[in-house]
Amino acid sequence: MGDDRRWFEDLRVGEVWEHGPRTVTREEVVAFAREFDPQAFHLDEEAARGIGYGGVIASGWHTAALCHRMVVDGLAGRVASLGSPGVDELRWLRPVRPGDTLRLRVECVEARASRSRPDRGLGRFRYELRNQSGETVMTMTALAFFARRPAGS
Repeated sequence: MGDDRRWFEDLRVGEVWEHGPRTVTREEVVAFAREFDPQAFHLDEEAARGIGYGGVIASGWHTAALCHRMVVDGLAGRVASLGSPGVDELRWLRPVRPGDTLRLRVECVEARASRSRPDRGLGRFRYELRNQSGETVMTMTALAFFARRPAGS
């Protein structure tokens, strides 16, 4: 990380980051499903059509993983990240399909210093993942720890 690293003190409530685009392929939908969520509607076109999906759809967990990858590629490498204690909510609102192009909007909704660990602060972020039509496919509220800026820097 270079001199442009962002510390906890640099977080601003209301700040927005946008990431993507990321186009989803059928091959990765099926590969993820085979490994982690082998339900028929993630693997087989006919099975997915038979229950009203019109074709295979990505696992919600795959969608969340794609979202996280966008954040890591677009932001996490430039911040003093100390990991995450989890998410408060995760909603899959629409299916993600092969060929969809996803874009992510992340907004900082809270930033507070840790009372018990003075070397860090906690940020709360609202995620909105949208497809190429602008439809929201997933929302999430996530937490992340950030290192405090070292004294003298």
